Amino acid sequence: MADPQPYQQLLSLADLLTPSAIRAAATLRVADHLAAGATTAREVAERAQARPDLTEALLRQLARTGLLTETGGTPDGERRFALTPLGEPLRSDHPSGAREALRNDSMMGGSALSLLRLDHTVRTGEPALAAESGGSYWEKVNGDARYAEEWAAQARAVDENAGGPLHWDADNIVTAYDWSGVRRVVDVGGHLGVILMALLRKHPHLHGTLVDLKNVAEQAAARFAHSDVADRATAVVGSFFDPLPEGADVYLISAILADWSDDDAVRILRGCAAAAGSHGRILLAEVAMPTGDPAVELRLRSMMPAPSRSVAELEALAARAGLEVTWRGPATAARTLLELTPPRTAGRAGEVPARG
Repeated sequence: MADPQPYQQLLSLADLLTPSAIRAAATLRVADHLAAGATTAREVAERAQARPDLTEALLRQLARTGLLTETGGTPDGERRFALTPLGEPLRSDHPSGAREALRNDSMMGGSALSLLRLDHTVRTGEPALAAESGGSYWEKVNGDARYAEEWAAQARAVDENAGGPLHWDADNIVTAYDWSGVRRVVDVGGHLGVILMALLRKHPHLHGTLVDLKNVAEQAAARFAHSDVADRATAVVGSFFDPLPEGADVYLISAILADWSDDDAVRILRGCAAAAGSHGRILLAEVAMPTGDPAVELRLRSMMPAPSRSVAELEALAARAGLEVTWRGPATAARTLLELTPPRTAGRAGEVPARG
């Protein structure tokens, strides 16, 4: 048999049908419907609220790729289908979580669709989702009510694993910085409050406010209300591009700037500086994701503009925002800790005093 021509190989490599069919099956809960007793395209389509004719075409294609198998037919001539071991992970209750990662309408699965517009990222350096929606990924998933239940599920998962280690060396935020003279901290873009709760538990004198967009801030507030730090933790709905609560001693920015361009990162830092005033400080705790492999770099850059800024690049952003470095924390491969202050409250020029 003759080897395929280069153009045939190219078309095969670029073909989107198989990944699209798998993602459609994940989105429509095909594996769940089959596991629950639906065996024909008509039965699956009824449960999935889909067209029977196209559902049959989808099931037959999934059988071709090995996720399903045909198990015979009905007296009326309808094909019957069942899951194979390869298709089992698409069940919602499968411990792998594969369905959540592959659903087109989930936060995780939807973010992966950025690779379909990788050309936009390579051309501009911007996340590819901006080419489709005109806005940021975080604005979409935090402002749209369709994602509220996913945030609730994430909050439940966080609570189930409470007490475990903080990820990406975030424990350095809690233990390496000198919190002894701090009374109030604002966690800017604090997500579900994992770090803020760890801070308040470790340092009982601290009071904290978390600021984030609607969906996630509401879940953080619910977590705080049922926690042992309920009297010292609050969550407010807001954007770090809008004025922040003023007068706190420290404004924590943890794992935020990677999702934003240099110009937007400077805007975030300036907003924190404005809220901090003449006496507050900013604790920048930025992550650095490994991007040495080209596949990893392309995947990450399609979703975020700066997944791995160096310490020098972070300090340059701080300088653009009119801030000076007044403390450098322990550097790790995963996270950089920098205390930043406006020049009028910093030490002598060039001096970087130790804290903690």
